Amino acid sequence: MKFSLIVYGAPYSTEAAATALHFAGAVIDRGHEIYRLFFISDGVHNANRLAVVPQDEVNLQSQWHELIARHGIDSTVCVSSALRRGVIDQGESERHELGAISLARGSSIAGLGQWVDAALQSDRVVSFG
Repeated sequence: MKFSLIVYGAPYSTEAAATALHFAGAVIDRGHEIYRLFFISDGVHNANRLAVVPQDEVNLQSQWHELIARHGIDSTVCVSSALRRGVIDQGESERHELGAISLARGSSIAGLGQWVDAALQSDRVVSFG
């Protein structure tokens, strides 16, 4: 079965991001596929590679990055949500003359069309947040 997940919650303000991460891992462990992750609203903070977490706390961003890399998951971040929250890729950094990149490797910035595609291509769509 093919799943797509949309994550609205930031890593440390709600349980949404942690629940989504555990759900994604369980889906994969049971032999199903994650077609696309779509981070939107405060959920874009999950794709921020510049967040620093104290050593005695769970680093959800790092766990997301590892899951995405290990399983080759398509991870998409909503462009308007990302720009408002400072999650920037190379192209947006150059376009806005910011001189920094905060988007995690393995994720890309795109519009809602990517989410529509995910909904059309997936057997199940699950929302967290």
